Amino acid sequence: MQRKLFRRSRLRRRKQRFIQKAALVSTTGHRAVLQTIPAAAEVDVKVKTPQAAEKREGRQRSQKHGTPRKKAKWTQSRFVVEKEKGKMRFHDFHLPAGLMHGIADLNFQYCTPIQEQSLPAVIRGKDLIGKASTGTGKSAVFLIGIFARLIREQQQKRKNGMPRALIIAPTRELVIQIAKDAKAIGKYLPLRVAEAYGGTDYDRQQKNIKNRQVDILVATPGRLLDFSRKRVVDLSRAGIMVIDEADRMLDMGFIPDVRSIIYKTPHKDKRQTMLFSATLTEEVTRLSSQWCVDPVSVETETEQVAVETVQQIVYMTTREEKYLVLYNIITSQKHDLIIVFANMKRDAKRLYDRLHRDGINCTLLTGDVPQQKRTARLESFRKGRVQVMIATDVAGRGIHIDDISHVINYTLPYEPEDYVHRIGRTGRAGADGISISFADEESSFYLMDLEEYLEAPLPCVEPAADLLVPVKRKQNVRKS
Repeated sequence: MQRKLFRRSRLRRRKQRFIQKAALVSTTGHRAVLQTIPAAAEVDVKVKTPQAAEKREGRQRSQKHGTPRKKAKWTQSRFVVEKEKGKMRFHDFHLPAGLMHGIADLNFQYCTPIQEQSLPAVIRGKDLIGKASTGTGKSAVFLIGIFARLIREQQQKRKNGMPRALIIAPTRELVIQIAKDAKAIGKYLPLRVAEAYGGTDYDRQQKNIKNRQVDILVATPGRLLDFSRKRVVDLSRAGIMVIDEADRMLDMGFIPDVRSIIYKTPHKDKRQTMLFSATLTEEVTRLSSQWCVDPVSVETETEQVAVETVQQIVYMTTREEKYLVLYNIITSQKHDLIIVFANMKRDAKRLYDRLHRDGINCTLLTGDVPQQKRTARLESFRKGRVQVMIATDVAGRGIHIDDISHVINYTLPYEPEDYVHRIGRTGRAGADGISISFADEESSFYLMDLEEYLEAPLPCVEPAADLLVPVKRKQNVRKS
């Protein structure tokens, strides 16, 4: 009996202590906070949750240091470009602030000739036929024009995979580059850019278009038609259309595909069409008359672009001497990135193997290289991990890399137009560039036609003695 009384007394004491020091558990699910309370008093408890603690600490910081200021909104006043006589600035077009922010990040200050002549008409929605080679800034013409129009026009409700603007180009590399430029220029705009090209990433590209809204679609004709037939893409709202490198489209046999694509877009009376070509042949002109309505015609002289921005040199050599000259230019002269062009895939591969054997860290870009490897090699070259790229004309168009200081024609191209396209890889946007060509026993026969096309003589010289120094064998480097 005494044990029972003692046990009850002990339980009462424990209960009293528990009441006096109770653990109140929050109904919100947060960890309980222990508080000491009187036994018989009514209690009004505020549970201290982690969110409340963060708010309290935030208030304390604000009281101590003051409320932090919001990041200042970007304005054009932060991108100052002084007026210069005879030059037009991008400021002069009264572009939307978000678009100007992207232009400022790229440090585009003054317009190139084709930009100055074309942008006013493009922004107004006029059709355009532009004769311009790569490196003249033509991509910025249609990209800035498209962004300016889309951001100002009221956006209507659309389903996924229904772009408002369409850009088609003949090669995967050019599509990738245009899309990259578009994303950079439109970085601060609420517009989405997608790309579609053959050779790789089929499912990823399909999902990227089908599952989200697209404002601007950049594509090669084949992949675009494939997606259109599968109803991944609907071009009925593509009120702006750009056909880049129309002459190349003809050469590659893409015109039937381009016709099929155009028929899927709005009628030409309700569509703005821009067509760009390095050469305005009779067939290109005929096509433009079918696809455009009262177009503005703009031309920049290809030969002037080449002469004004690129120093051109032709070395008179034998077949064996030109390899020595190439090797010594790479190993002994100051340069940034170098593209070496060969006409045939097998010639490019042999040159690549020979340079690699002699210790030159170089990469190869031809039509035989799978797309994923081509993309990786281009990116490695772009970032300067490899400074020398051996290529055929698959890289002659649409490769926009700013730090190329030298273009070397190991073999002169068969067509003069390809010469201009090749050397357009350097001397871009007014920068200095050097073009070196070799006229050996075979290539020298192309010089006359090339000079006639350029309407100017080329400086033909014999290589200096230091360029004919025998090759010093080096340990092989890893192929890339």
